[in-house]
Amino acid sequence: MFLARVIGSVVSTKKDEAMKGRKLLLLRPLLVDEANPTQFRNGANTIVGVDTLGAGLDELVLFCQGSSARQATGMKSLPVDAVVVGIVDTVEVLNQKVYPPKK
Repeated sequence: MFLARVIGSVVSTKKDEAMKGRKLLLLRPLLVDEANPTQFRNGANTIVGVDTLGAGLDELVLFCQGSSARQATGMKSLPVDAVVVGIVDTVEVLNQKVYPPKK
């Protein structure tokens, strides 16, 4: 599993029949910053993932890729490579809460 921030959505009116009715999200993977391990930095890529949970814009999510993505409920026969499998409440790194950020 990986962490990502939801940065948008994708609408596709023409797609594989099995994908109809599936919500697609634009995900920006996050990495723990090596210089400051209590902070995240954006990964270099952007991923389109199937949303199985109702995640929203700017939420932090857990996602799976590859064959692991198809292990999520209802995904086994779908042509997917990334699936949102969790909406994150908190993250701690080195005993410090890094998400949600302090206000």
